[in-house]
Amino acid sequence: MRYTWPKFKLCRREQVDLFWSKKYNVKKNRSLPGQHGANMQRSSEYGKLLRNKQVLKRMYMLSERQFVRIVKDIAAKYAKNKNITHDTALFQFLERRMDSTVYRSGLAKTMMQARQMVNHGHFLLNGKKHNIPSSFVSIGDKISLKEKLKDSALYSQNAAEVKGKTPSWVKLDKAANAVEVLNDPQVGELGIPADLLKVIEFYARA
Repeated sequence: MRYTWPKFKLCRREQVDLFWSKKYNVKKNRSLPGQHGANMQRSSEYGKLLRNKQVLKRMYMLSERQFVRIVKDIAAKYAKNKNITHDTALFQFLERRMDSTVYRSGLAKTMMQARQMVNHGHFLLNGKKHNIPSSFVSIGDKISLKEKLKDSALYSQNAAEVKGKTPSWVKLDKAANAVEVLNDPQVGELGIPADLLKVIEFYARA
């Protein structure tokens, strides 16, 4: 079940901007939500693990069921088969989601907007209609905007505001509103306000 309460309240709870939107500036209100928010403590080891898990899950707008599956099943098996670390595999699968790729490319301003765009069938994946935000893209995949939407002011504005901020694993063709996946997502290239190892440890202890 996804969180449907006020988003700024959730950002205050985690003390980070979970939705990559300037309007959720937690620096304006450092206290935690609730009557006793100013006095709440987060000193226990379990509390730290939980908060890291919640931050990462909520940043990518995933339900607990979706998130557990990626952490404990998909990423764990991939890490073992490919001989890479579990945290690297976890990051890669979070970033290889269709909605994450659309957001990172700059075609959407926020993850929320990217999710909505994919859900509404605005994009083609390798030339075919695709409306599943949770699907994983692979190296060489191409995401393109539907022809009838290429003159949309929304996409023109979003693409125009991208100024070299796209990560190395995606390539945006601004003129065509198209994205190509060049490589696997690289841990450390993006500033993620959560410790991936603590997230893995949280589920290992559960």
